[in-house]
Amino acid sequence: MSEEFNMSMRKFLKQVGVSSQQAIENALRDVDTGSGKTYEAKMVLTIQGLDLEHEIIGKIEG
Repeated sequence: MSEEFNMSMRKFLKQVGVSSQQAIENALRDVDTGSGKTYEAKMVLTIQGLDLEHEIIGKIEG
């Protein structure tokens, strides 16, 4: 894989990480996160033209 491809992929993944964290923080802004509640989370990545669907399931603990 080319260096250009690797840089493009890293840029995309950084954007995904930063924007996802902001969305989660906004959703939790008015929730008491000190309550010890656990939130089930799922992220789905699809790439058109590659027939790719990748799913990650995890937990976010407050």
